[in-house]
Amino acid sequence: MDNPTLTDYVSIICTLFERFRQERQQKNGSKRGRPLTYTEEAFLIFFLLMQFRRIYQFKTQRRWLENHHEILADLGWKTVPHRTQISRRYKQLYDVLQEFSCFVAQYTSSLDELLSLKHLVADGSLFKAKGTVWHQSDRKANRIPNRLRNLDKDATWSKSGYHGWVYGYELHILCNEDAFPVLAQVETGAVSESEVIDQQAVLILDVLRPDTVTADNGYTKASRIRCWAKRGIALLTPAVKWVNGRYAEAYHRFLLEPDIKVHLDHRKTNVEPLFDLVSKVLGTNGTQKQLPVQGLRNVRACLCLAVFSVQIAMIVNCIWGVPFRTISLMATAFT
Repeated sequence: MDNPTLTDYVSIICTLFERFRQERQQKNGSKRGRPLTYTEEAFLIFFLLMQFRRIYQFKTQRRWLENHHEILADLGWKTVPHRTQISRRYKQLYDVLQEFSCFVAQYTSSLDELLSLKHLVADGSLFKAKGTVWHQSDRKANRIPNRLRNLDKDATWSKSGYHGWVYGYELHILCNEDAFPVLAQVETGAVSESEVIDQQAVLILDVLRPDTVTADNGYTKASRIRCWAKRGIALLTPAVKWVNGRYAEAYHRFLLEPDIKVHLDHRKTNVEPLFDLVSKVLGTNGTQKQLPVQGLRNVRACLCLAVFSVQIAMIVNCIWGVPFRTISLMATAFT
């Protein structure tokens, strides 16, 4: 079988988006008003093209469209959208992609065992903000030194054992044990993993309903573990500091059961490949993975689009029977 082409990727994305739109209309009701001149799925395809070509400036994206009329026709656009329109739609991409990616994960979960949502993994990874750093003393005083240029004022400081101190943002991932993405959430570095998992709890408990969710010690909270257990979902964390009391002792005995221990032991090797793939999609280099865009809304769209790219690449890889974690085929098709 030949490798998938751009037409194949676009066809699959548009088919999935049409089914996503139908479900969204059934849930929320159809919206009145004039149809969009530039549809959501067309802009999604366009931003994927720009991502893989490493074109992030909105003015440059517009100029690129002006010189590629064949792409304009393929997108179904009669005119080139204005730079401000492109910027606005990019910033709106995050909310759409969060919902769409989760729909895609559920819709395709029965396609292959590699896409199963039975056992999930939650983790976060820091990305350095584009430009200079804003030292914490200056940031707290809302003071920008005279010679400080190209500053992303939305970013915040955070520290991890692997990256050290990073001025930037954190990508919070929910994926399966084969690194297939289910949900991506992007916050500034100072937002904790515990806060994020609480925000995702309704979706996990009421919609996804996996057997287990494995996470690191940052997600440990006794009340959360017990609440999820009552709902039939085992939240597995090392619980390094939660060791005293009968509930803690029972939990640690539970973690030592062979079929449970295997999930916790392989947590890092399950999720780290996904962060590596996201970095490859964006072309970020170095330990701290500097982002190509600035501002929380742009960063959210950028990282969520990269996660979605990995998700679609994995689905297509399953269909074509090529190595599951290969993104080079999709990168080639979109460039």
